[in-house]
Amino acid sequence: MTRRKVFRIHLPSRVLILGRRTLVMGVLNVTPDSFSDGGLYAGPDAAVARAIEIECAGADILDVGAESTRPGSDPVAPAEQLRRILPVLERLRGRLKIPISVDTSSSEVAEASAILGAEILNDVTALRGDSRLAEIVRRRKLGLILMHMRGEPRTMQKKPFARDTIRDVSSSLRRALAVARRAGIKKSRIILDPGIGFGKTYVQDYDLLARLPELARLGFPLLVGTSRKKFIGRVLGGLPPQQRVFGTAATVAAAILNGAHIIRVHDVAEMVQVARVTDAVLSPQSVATLPEIG
Repeated sequence: MTRRKVFRIHLPSRVLILGRRTLVMGVLNVTPDSFSDGGLYAGPDAAVARAIEIECAGADILDVGAESTRPGSDPVAPAEQLRRILPVLERLRGRLKIPISVDTSSSEVAEASAILGAEILNDVTALRGDSRLAEIVRRRKLGLILMHMRGEPRTMQKKPFARDTIRDVSSSLRRALAVARRAGIKKSRIILDPGIGFGKTYVQDYDLLARLPELARLGFPLLVGTSRKKFIGRVLGGLPPQQRVFGTAATVAAAILNGAHIIRVHDVAEMVQVARVTDAVLSPQSVATLPEIG
């Protein structure tokens, strides 16, 4: 088990304390084609209702995405992303107590979302996709998630894979950090994501989970997203995404025990339970402070 360092991440309206307990980021895809729940929340009514459900289920952060980045997916134009996401953000404004993260690599989408109250940019390209992203993060004082991806969604599972996964992820994230710092983004706003499933083999995905402590040496909080992904189905006989809840639970527990500060999940209520119990394993003394039940 890894003892997590405590970080304070500064957002426009609040400070997130990372490391005292695991924070849960709930996924809301307002897309027609995401690998796990594409089309379920494509309409504003369904998306807003789901966002409220996610908060009520115990999520600490809501992550809204209008572009699928599943393997083989094509990019979605910023105008289409805006058409999908802005009605949702407009209707959520002032209705949620938890911060909203926007999963996009478009500066246009990031800026428009920030105007409507989004406080975190979740960028799967780690500032490689749009040269204006870093400036918007700095100016809007957004939190920034830098994710490692080898290649791009359309081709990432077809390109040659790295021989040394940890070295590849670490060096890529260091380059992204250098870009962010040169742009004036403060260290206290940055979170790193190793990008499980993004340009890695199934073996490499599991290796990354096991070796998270090595990534923690970069000195930033870690977000890990394993939810329902194909590397889980691989060892479960090819179960479809919706049937990978227990497999996801195992990877979430492993991520937390190895140092993850935030877990990104679809099944929020179930993974909140996994996170709370795993946190108790990390810090048994914390159980004594809980109120008696029954």
